Amino acid sequence: MSRDDTDLHHEVSVNKRRKLINGNSNRRQDRIFAPYRTVGLVSSTTVPFSSIPLGKTTFQITTCVGKCLHTYDLRRGLNLVFLTRPQTPSNITSICSWKDRVFAAWGGESSSSEMGVWVFKRGRKIEELEVPAGVSGPISQILIFGSWMVGCSADWVEVWKTKTYEHYTTITPTGVRSNRAMLSGGLTHMPTYLNKIFVGKSDGCVEIWNLSTGKLIYTMAPPSSTSGSVTALQPTPVLSVLAVARADGSISFHDIRSDTIIIKLNSKRSRLSIITSISFRTDGLGAGEDGCKPGIMATAGTDDGDVTLWDLNGGGRVSGVLRGAHNPASSRQSGVLGGINKIEFLPGQDIIITGGLDNALKSWIFDAKSLSATPRILHCRSGHAAPVTRLDFLPSNADGSDAGGKWLLSAGRDQSLWGWSLRRDGQSTELSQGNIRKKAKKLGVLGKSLDLHNSTTLEDLKAPEITCIACSLNRDGGMGASSGGGAVWTNVSNKKGGSDATQSAASGWESVVTGHRGDKYARTWFWGRKKAGRWAFETADAEEVTSVAVTACGTFAVVGSAGGSVSMFNLQSGIHRQRFPSTLTPGQAKKLKLLHAVGGNNQSHMKFSLGEGKHKKAVTGLMVDTLNRTVISCGLDGKIKFWDFLTGCLQEEIDWNHKAAITASKYYRPSDLIAMSCDDLSIRVVDSETKKLVRELWGCLGQINDFSFSNDGRWIIAASMDSVVRVWDLPTGHLINALRMHSPCTALAFSDTGEFLATAHADGVGVNLWSNRTLFTHFPTRLIHDDEITDAIAPTSSGESGRNLIDAAFEEDEENNLIEESVFGNLPSTTSQLSSALQTLSLVPKSRWQNLLHIDTIAQRNKPSTPPKPPEKAPFFLPSLSEPLKPASTSSAVSTTPLAPSSNSRISRLHNPTSLTPNPSTALLHASSQPDNHEPFVEHLSSLPPSAADIEIRSLSPLPLSAPSKSSPTSELMLFVRALTARLRQRRDYELIQTWMAVFLKVHGESVVVDLGLREELREWRTVQGEEAARLAARVGFCGGVVGWVRSER
Repeated sequence: MSRDDTDLHHEVSVNKRRKLINGNSNRRQDRIFAPYRTVGLVSSTTVPFSSIPLGKTTFQITTCVGKCLHTYDLRRGLNLVFLTRPQTPSNITSICSWKDRVFAAWGGESSSSEMGVWVFKRGRKIEELEVPAGVSGPISQILIFGSWMVGCSADWVEVWKTKTYEHYTTITPTGVRSNRAMLSGGLTHMPTYLNKIFVGKSDGCVEIWNLSTGKLIYTMAPPSSTSGSVTALQPTPVLSVLAVARADGSISFHDIRSDTIIIKLNSKRSRLSIITSISFRTDGLGAGEDGCKPGIMATAGTDDGDVTLWDLNGGGRVSGVLRGAHNPASSRQSGVLGGINKIEFLPGQDIIITGGLDNALKSWIFDAKSLSATPRILHCRSGHAAPVTRLDFLPSNADGSDAGGKWLLSAGRDQSLWGWSLRRDGQSTELSQGNIRKKAKKLGVLGKSLDLHNSTTLEDLKAPEITCIACSLNRDGGMGASSGGGAVWTNVSNKKGGSDATQSAASGWESVVTGHRGDKYARTWFWGRKKAGRWAFETADAEEVTSVAVTACGTFAVVGSAGGSVSMFNLQSGIHRQRFPSTLTPGQAKKLKLLHAVGGNNQSHMKFSLGEGKHKKAVTGLMVDTLNRTVISCGLDGKIKFWDFLTGCLQEEIDWNHKAAITASKYYRPSDLIAMSCDDLSIRVVDSETKKLVRELWGCLGQINDFSFSNDGRWIIAASMDSVVRVWDLPTGHLINALRMHSPCTALAFSDTGEFLATAHADGVGVNLWSNRTLFTHFPTRLIHDDEITDAIAPTSSGESGRNLIDAAFEEDEENNLIEESVFGNLPSTTSQLSSALQTLSLVPKSRWQNLLHIDTIAQRNKPSTPPKPPEKAPFFLPSLSEPLKPASTSSAVSTTPLAPSSNSRISRLHNPTSLTPNPSTALLHASSQPDNHEPFVEHLSSLPPSAADIEIRSLSPLPLSAPSKSSPTSELMLFVRALTARLRQRRDYELIQTWMAVFLKVHGESVVVDLGLREELREWRTVQGEEAARLAARVGFCGGVVGWVRSER
């Protein structure tokens, strides 16, 4: 290739690389993390669920989670059975189940956005409906009946044929074009009314349209001008009667044939509650005094989480209210979602399904012989109702039962703590905080009164929002742990008030400790029992808990407060054990006061006096070393303090007050490294053994929300308010990767196995999982620049476009190949030895050369205890495999060519050297004596297994190879020693050479005594061996001294 061709190739590569890095970053995949999937989503949008009976045995309920649909099976306990793929281009706006298919409308949020309707079957897209051009606005409801499919938006109605999926017509209700009356209450169909739909409008009218002709048939006026817009339409089990809910909270039952109102109901609540969903029970039970009459109606709205049950007999009355079926809409600025978007009685069943805006789907059942008019919970599938604020992978148990990064803990603004199973979604659960509904009934929150002016809400009955989590499973008792029998977080072990420390010692105790916003108590949790624990640890100064830690043994919990106090409690008994600094006795306080009065000149050898060293500001990080010798704390005062675990005395202190305040910390126990985020947007790493700063990591452009060590301690992954997740390599200090998210990452965690990175974001309630590609592929640790930040391809709930661990590792990455080619293209190719000054060990597996030393012992051990038995004889009618089959006719098989007598003689073949097949090892050894190149022979010998290498060394001949007339005869033994000496001079395969020489001397020791030339070769080998051994000992001793000096405290 000419120089011009080379320059042209280099220019093309540079331009292509620049285009990938700068011009097309949005389509570039991240080099470390590949999207896997999203967990924690059930019904996270305002789109109502859709149900369909599956034969006569079960029902399937479909929910929307953005661009994907989830289908749950009721008979399996709302287990997830289908996820739709592919994802829709935009968010789904409405869904409808029909037969074995699910119709989903998507897009249309803006005038310029695309929209469409897709058809799914068993989670797979099978068809796409045609949407007329010029249509704007999202489809808010889909209705299918007979041969018609109808889609409704705020100002138009589209009609399709269900058989061919062809678009039929577009209907524009009256007043829509002049913006006087928009469609507000959706649409419905009345049974036995062919081709007719009922459309609710914002002016309170209900219009009846004929789909076949596309004409308006009739308009039903509202009862009064103040009724407001139509909010819900639902046909009743009685023919020709339609239930209409309006914005004033009233429900009217219209007789369609006479256009008269039969019944009108009002909610009679102290505050207005708009009804958005109506459903009727069709099993013929539930109403009347004995509950054996038909006529039960259920209503719900998005303003609260209650379901109202009505008995329509005798003019209609409220028979019961299911309080707190879902979270109510939060009255606080916490972003907690709440309200009910749909309720539905299953046809012919005593089961009602409720879907909430709190990311929950629930089924309720009416007991046949129960005196209560309200149902009880049957199944529940839910997730966080507000963005996640804390993430932590559950550590491995002492016996490894929970190893493998299976469980992920998450806490959100909805005041809940969840455990997510990454292997099976059905095992994910929320940790119970006790019977909240029972507490609410006692306090009157869920009482019989219909007024909702109570000052106490369900949010007040839960623990406040979790701000910090600590966990250790080494003393977790699983499902058999003793919970004490008392109420949660009461600091009472049982109803009698006694202690059950003996019982918990055998069964285990709490393993999770959490701190809560604005709360002075740190609370404990049973992980195995998935419930709240017995203890609530109060801070020493009654200030808010800001940090918590659990010792590696799982016995003690350390709690830090906003006032700077640090306290330690026993998790088994709940007893306070120590303060940091420790509390002074009256005598110690008096002595310390006198010491200060005289000027403090008579202090002891201790650096800090007893009772001194308390943090001046909030404690933001707590850690305990593996051996429970040192407690480490850091705070907003910029100080890192090292306390004695037993005495509570301050031992060492690092003062960064002049640099920055410490906002959070993470501890990596295997290497005793502490990483701390500071308010100057940096992360500093300290070695807890040497008490020295080892790294300062810069690059974040916003407040650091969360960070974590990788599983091997080589990386630090941090998320900041600029929506970028950055990865630093600790050995080099380089920023090696940066991933720009779609929204700020509020929390992250790295699994102990290194498989996954979990992230939570401010605009969602799910948890994103990312696969770590570097487990199976090489990743360079070069420093990256700002223009190399990758735009993330976010994981999805369906896992579409996601990569599991192996797929993500081995997928082609053109950009990485180009970058590595440009950076490492001028480096020499990989060789067996980097430098002649370095001693290079062999690549032969350790088991090979170790077994070669003990080959006789191994052969004796593997020798069979009994001699082999001959195989049983086959039946007479089967030919023997050991004897060749005789031909049917031997006359034609007789050879007429006589065999030479010498060719059949084994002795003659042994005396004829040309007839012997040369041994490859012997041939390579003889060839190495000519050009003095021993490498082919050594490489061949190292490739042999231990038994074959032992045979080759034993078969070396002591006979001279040259003629007897020569003065210096050479044997195979001498050539073998020369090859080992030459390899030793090259400083390669040191441990392999020692093994071969040990076997050689063991086998051919007698030949060394009688062969003078062989002794000379061995003396030369011993000289080279002594020099190399002395050089290695000096180098290893120097390196050991340097390492010891670095880790020493001086």
